[in-house]
Amino acid sequence: MILTIDSTNREKIIVTLGNEKIIDEQKLGSQVLLPLIVKILKKQKAAFADISAVVVNTGPGSFTGTRVGVAVANALGFALNIPVNGKKGKIALPKYEKSKFD
Repeated sequence: MILTIDSTNREKIIVTLGNEKIIDEQKLGSQVLLPLIVKILKKQKAAFADISAVVVNTGPGSFTGTRVGVAVANALGFALNIPVNGKKGKIALPKYEKSKFD
């Protein structure tokens, strides 16, 4: 199963596993990402070991949300020895929005 993470939007986090999609719009930010992954695994009656790859939206997006999503994806890829964004053993790098202060 492929786990998809999109935490680049300030307004919502989207986690997809197989045909199941969970969208969190509570504006709690990236702190709900790991609980959403656990929730979707439970809904699918799956375990972390069932994840075969992780796809993460690397941005551009909000600084914290993008960074957390990419960090979680890379941590899962390392821990489970699975590819992240199609590359095994290589980390995904985030791309951030242009700062409004530049």
